Amino acid sequence: MRIIISPAKKMNVDTDSISYRTMPLLLENTEELMCWMKKLTFSEARKLWGCNDKLAAINFERYQNMELRENLTPTLISYEGIQYQYMAPNVFTKEEWEYVQDRLWILSGFYGALRPLDGVTPYRLEMQVKARVSGKKDLYDFWGEKLYETVMRDKEHVIMNLASKEYSQCIEKYLKPKDRFITCIFGERKGDQVIQKGTLAKMARGEMVRFMAGRRIQEPEELKTFDRLDYHFEEKMSTPTEYVFLKGV
Repeated sequence: MRIIISPAKKMNVDTDSISYRTMPLLLENTEELMCWMKKLTFSEARKLWGCNDKLAAINFERYQNMELRENLTPTLISYEGIQYQYMAPNVFTKEEWEYVQDRLWILSGFYGALRPLDGVTPYRLEMQVKARVSGKKDLYDFWGEKLYETVMRDKEHVIMNLASKEYSQCIEKYLKPKDRFITCIFGERKGDQVIQKGTLAKMARGEMVRFMAGRRIQEPEELKTFDRLDYHFEEKMSTPTEYVFLKGV
């Protein structure tokens, strides 16, 4: 079983807490993106990122001085978003680290697909931006089937999707008939519909990864016992490809 999640925009450098173990598998492609980014003017980069001048200045400098093989931070420690705060990898046990390193993949516009202990450096490049690199129309086109092939390289055919649509489509688009792709929905009931709120969903996704690592979940059926943050599995609203967890049920 594989687990996929989205990255976070905010990143940090921490070379002391935990040492990185591996290098990103698609680093050659990342180097190509880095070289392309370094050639952009400040104005071009800011427009690409769609952020304010302060954030653009920080990230523009990062790219100008970027090194992909020095002063690296383990992926799961580097990202600082809400999902990662609730995942709390800093307090993972050795066994939990082994579990996520073997099963968890973080999808990235810059690195492609990352394992938890891959060494990374802070960057800003979301998958949905219109980066026309090497004649490709955008990053989805640039990465193509590489992310699917990387995540599924051990011939595993069950994918638990905890990623946003922006990132999950990088895998979903290339699914084969033998693959089982299960998306987890964390929401609240509103009539006959399930409403998913961004921040709460991110919190739940982080808790779900922590839950899976703590219990060494091996099969999708075991996820149905998830009961953190007041969420509970809703059998009647779920399908074989979509597990629905409702809050306050």
